[in-house]
Amino acid sequence: MVSLIGIFVGLAILILLSYKGVSPIWAAPICALIVAAFGGLNLIDAYAETYMTGFIGFTKSWFPTFMLGAIFGKILDMTGAAKSVGYWVVKVVGSKRAILAVVLSCAAITYGGVSLFVAIFIVYPLAVSVFKEANITERLIPGAFACGAFTFTMTAIPGTPQIQNLIPMQYFGTTPSACPVLGLIAAVIMLVAGVVWLTIRQKAYEKKGIGFEGRKEVAEADPNEKIMSPILSFLPLVVVVVVLAITGQIIISLAIGVVLAIVTAWKKVMDYGFVKIMNEGAAGSMGSIINTSAVVGFGAVVKAVAGFGILTDAMMSVGGNPLIAVAIAVNVLAGATGSASGGMGIALEALSEKFAVMSQESGVPLEAFHRIASLSSGGLDSLPHNGAVVTALSVCGLTHKEAYLDMCMTSVVIPICTTIICIILASLGIVF
Repeated sequence: MVSLIGIFVGLAILILLSYKGVSPIWAAPICALIVAAFGGLNLIDAYAETYMTGFIGFTKSWFPTFMLGAIFGKILDMTGAAKSVGYWVVKVVGSKRAILAVVLSCAAITYGGVSLFVAIFIVYPLAVSVFKEANITERLIPGAFACGAFTFTMTAIPGTPQIQNLIPMQYFGTTPSACPVLGLIAAVIMLVAGVVWLTIRQKAYEKKGIGFEGRKEVAEADPNEKIMSPILSFLPLVVVVVVLAITGQIIISLAIGVVLAIVTAWKKVMDYGFVKIMNEGAAGSMGSIINTSAVVGFGAVVKAVAGFGILTDAMMSVGGNPLIAVAIAVNVLAGATGSASGGMGIALEALSEKFAVMSQESGVPLEAFHRIASLSSGGLDSLPHNGAVVTALSVCGLTHKEAYLDMCMTSVVIPICTTIICIILASLGIVF
């Protein structure tokens, strides 16, 4: 029982430190040692062996994916390809439907494999332009970011190359397109519900006489700016998704995407500097992989103490549906760490073998476990201390008080409700 208390104490401190902006690179091992101390483990061994084994194991498995993804995003950003995609979406959708245009711009970029952090910086000037033209308050921009980048393209749409859809493959032996029907249903629910919520909020602000406020000076997007052809810009994004669907190999998919992105924008790459763009992209991957590995290492120590068995039994005994246990475990740990990939990594590292047994006993396919785990990672992860939430608000020059409610609805409440609906549908046999 003492070790169980230690788990909650360690998690609570990790949440608090994350909320305060403390890096998990040093916060996670400290919290892991707290868990180890309560669990009666040797602290030196707990850090040097247990913690670092979890840390290194995740880095070994996912470093190429993080690095190639960061390089891919850097190339699309610096060559203007991602901006071209955003302009095209706005042109098709129309600036009068500014909220939908921003949501779909984020979705198009992130579904193609670009990090949601990169998407925020790329789409922001575009969002300011269309929101200004439509006279919509900037307070809704973070909510639109969250709807388009933090939800359905991250966890639901089959074949998405985002890491939250790939991690379950390692544990369940599934593919990126696991449960495509369920994933598509989830994606439609999150997209429609998110846009409807933001539109309702827009009308509420209009009734109060609040429109575009222009509170932060920013270089707005220029629709007449000479940028890459939308066809060439979309090509690398589409190829990454298609190759991933065919091969199931994210490293191959991203490598081909990187080469194609360089070829289609060769002159711009050379003007910026080939070595420079590769160096910056590779360096940019380090923060993400190390942060995630740090919290996975914390999970390895949690798994090693006796209290984890008690916690596991409690989560496994919730309800008669094994997918409920998956949803609870991943959501709680994603919320605790403020990281979708980190929370899922902890949960699956610790519980995937039990989930596999539950799959055999219940007859629920592992593909359903994959999709529910992925969906669940995109729920409580977006609490106020989440890095992407903080980044989006900072870029927009807004506070949590001004804009977090809409982010919470689009990337926490709606995804959790969607996950519940999907568990019900999976239980009825819609797991194709």
